[in-house]
Amino acid sequence: MEARRSLGRPFGWLWAAYTVSTFGTRIAFDAFPLIAILALDAGPAQVSLLAAAGFAVGAVVAVPLGPWVEFRRKRPVMIAMDLVRCAALLSIPAAYALGLLGFGQLLLVAVVVGAADIAFSSASGACLKELVRPDDLLVANGRLESTSWTALMLGPPLGGAVIGVFGPVVTVVADAVSYLLSALGVRAIGGKEPHPARTGPPARFRAGDLLDGWRFILAGPALRPLFFNTLLNNGLIMATSPLLIVLMVGELGFAPWQYGLAFAVPCLGGLIGSRLARPLVERFGRHRVLLTAGTLRACWLIGLAFIGPGVAGLVLVMVVEFGLITCSGVFNPVFATYRLDHTPADRVARTLSAWSVTSKLSIAAMTGLWGLLAGVTGPRTAVGIAGVLILATPLLLPRREHAPEEPHEPHDGRDAAARTGG
Repeated sequence: MEARRSLGRPFGWLWAAYTVSTFGTRIAFDAFPLIAILALDAGPAQVSLLAAAGFAVGAVVAVPLGPWVEFRRKRPVMIAMDLVRCAALLSIPAAYALGLLGFGQLLLVAVVVGAADIAFSSASGACLKELVRPDDLLVANGRLESTSWTALMLGPPLGGAVIGVFGPVVTVVADAVSYLLSALGVRAIGGKEPHPARTGPPARFRAGDLLDGWRFILAGPALRPLFFNTLLNNGLIMATSPLLIVLMVGELGFAPWQYGLAFAVPCLGGLIGSRLARPLVERFGRHRVLLTAGTLRACWLIGLAFIGPGVAGLVLVMVVEFGLITCSGVFNPVFATYRLDHTPADRVARTLSAWSVTSKLSIAAMTGLWGLLAGVTGPRTAVGIAGVLILATPLLLPRREHAPEEPHEPHDGRDAAARTGG
């Protein structure tokens, strides 16, 4: 049984670090816009700018971090990014207590945290590939995926309760503390991590390294179609998120708690899907599961264009979101494992960084574009257009299985423990 399958002490600490920081982030999910509105009297334009800055500007700032991370030991980078995020977030309650908090500081912190998120994610992907046997990568990614959906289900309601009692600044403190605990978790992995060596001269950083991640993704028949598939799929889903708030809370009269409930309960599907991923792969094969789950997850979004008022509308949202999230829960860990398996160890950080940068930029661009579209057509029509377009994204899934870019040398759990001191 997967629940009893040990992936070793080093992965246990990595998972613990991921868990605590993910829950901290979800608890503080709406903290920045609420601080801007409640403490700084920010208007809709400023709130939108704040939301976009963390994605877009943070992604641009993170562009040189991919190659920088690649040629450094990953765990010290992860600890440094955790501490950067902790310090940046703690500056907000400090400034608030002194009466010095301004919108510019919120914007700057959003950019810093966004860039540090990308650097941490690229380093943690490379760290995961080093700590876990190739045959266990799907199990590891499934556990991380399950944690992500659990945090998304429980974190925002808990954060909302905390905000209601103590105000949004307290959730920012909780998020900052979670990054400090994450740094301690990464530090607890222990052992001596070897310094990565560049595969060819020169050893110094080159300007061309900035584009290496994109070159590798676009040159390979295995990753290129998945790259465009995930960009379009995730971008279209995220672009409809603010429109659904306007449609449900504004036009249809749902209470905010009903809106939150409609999207929190279906996160159970993410837990179910992430637990099903490995058994499905073992029975049907990775490529078939990737293709099927990737196709099915594109079939649900259009249903949100038919939301009506009352209980029936609420149930429709829950059913659609449950189907979408369950399919995503299966797809995501299989996709993450496939991507790591087809990326050489000396390119993981650059590849994941390029992928994340492009994803965040595309989400910001498509969210803005769909906001303009909704202004012309109305939010319901704009959601429907996104639902129609996303039906074409399965055409970008890889049509056949591709061999990994590099062979994996078999090793047992003792090898990983020896490399990490576990």
